[in-house]
Amino acid sequence: MKVPTIAATALNQYRNEKRSIEYVVLGPAQAGEIPPPTPEVLSKYFEERKALFRTPEFRKVTLLRLSPAEIAKPDTVSDADAKAYFEQRKDSYGRPEKRELRQIVFPNAEEAAAARERVTKGATFDDIAKERGVNESDTMLGTVAKADIIDPAIADAAFALKQGEISQPVKGRFGTALLQVSKIEPGEEKTFEQLASQVKTEIAEGRAKSEVTTLRDKIEDERAAGSTLAEAAKKLGLSVISIEAVDRSGRGPDGQPVPGLPQTPDVVNAAFSSDVGVDTEALQLPNGGYLYFDVVGVTPSRERTLEEVKDQVEARLHDDEVAKRLLAKANDIVGKLKAGTAFAQAAQEAALSVATATGLQRGKQAGFVPARVVDVVFRTPKGAPGTAEGEKLTERFIFRVTDVVDPTLDASSPQGKAINDTLQNSYVDDIVNEFIGWLENDFGVNVNPAALNQATGGGAQQ
Repeated sequence: MKVPTIAATALNQYRNEKRSIEYVVLGPAQAGEIPPPTPEVLSKYFEERKALFRTPEFRKVTLLRLSPAEIAKPDTVSDADAKAYFEQRKDSYGRPEKRELRQIVFPNAEEAAAARERVTKGATFDDIAKERGVNESDTMLGTVAKADIIDPAIADAAFALKQGEISQPVKGRFGTALLQVSKIEPGEEKTFEQLASQVKTEIAEGRAKSEVTTLRDKIEDERAAGSTLAEAAKKLGLSVISIEAVDRSGRGPDGQPVPGLPQTPDVVNAAFSSDVGVDTEALQLPNGGYLYFDVVGVTPSRERTLEEVKDQVEARLHDDEVAKRLLAKANDIVGKLKAGTAFAQAAQEAALSVATATGLQRGKQAGFVPARVVDVVFRTPKGAPGTAEGEKLTERFIFRVTDVVDPTLDASSPQGKAINDTLQNSYVDDIVNEFIGWLENDFGVNVNPAALNQATGGGAQQ
């Protein structure tokens, strides 16, 4: 499927077009003093926006993490077992010594010995390489640990040398070689005493993996018998976490994120997709294991009185008034710019400092310029002014687009190939879907949801 050049060019321009602007920022200081609202104004504002101040729906949730890390018992691992484990894996702890290694391979031992003899008479490694027509880059094996060298003879010889020293001829798998160590990076060895706790934890978690499967089956049996998650956990000697109240955003009644709430997997979304008494499916933990949850209670959303949220209402009313004044001021300045006033002059008249931003790209924040402002910049023609709300309601940007750089598409570049692959895959998917749709229509295909659900493991629908 050949991608049309015009489509690739358009996508490249959309992704990689860059713009520059000059801008000023209006904030609360430019809005002037906002007098406190009268009780009547505050009450009217609240009544018109009651939905904004409702309490969110909260859910009480019981959680049970079942993973090797949760049920492992490092204290039951003996010192003898831990030391044996450590000795078997000693090289994986700490940091191994590394050496920058050079090598010249000879077709036979005699030529290697002759070259080594020349070294004793003052020849350097580079001299030997040059005589044999070997480029310096071809002699470099890189900076490697001993375990990285697949030839044991070469590895042993290389790590017995001093820095700068040239080895005696070494008979390796691929010929006889001379070696030189250009640089040595010392390693760092860890003792068992330093890592005893970590080693015991690793052993305990390894042992616990099989236990996770056993406990999972027991939990499923208990839940199938009608036990709650808390009851099943108590019977099996496991601990649960009780979240008294959490809203859809993962926050508690105090408006702060609920501590100890797992972020991966998204248990909050799963809890709000379920209900009290529903036998929920366990969620997969990223490090192996399962996260079980029960929705224990639901506190519905409700309207709050003005007295409950008076401070919030006053703050929002204040910010709305600031935003209204800033918009009016921004529109006034933009009007002057459209009438021909220079940007610097308009800024000076408003007692504002002009800043510049270059290399702006769609959907990306650039320095102090928020992504939402960048989006408006890309809807504004070159040379034209514009205005957009910043990251906060009480912040407004006024800008002028000073430059637009259209990217050139090089179809052979990695970027060009990526764009071609993206469009090609999209076109092919569209064509295949259209073809399947045509076949379904032509042959008269019907889907049996119950059979499909059963075939995919969901069980027969009632």
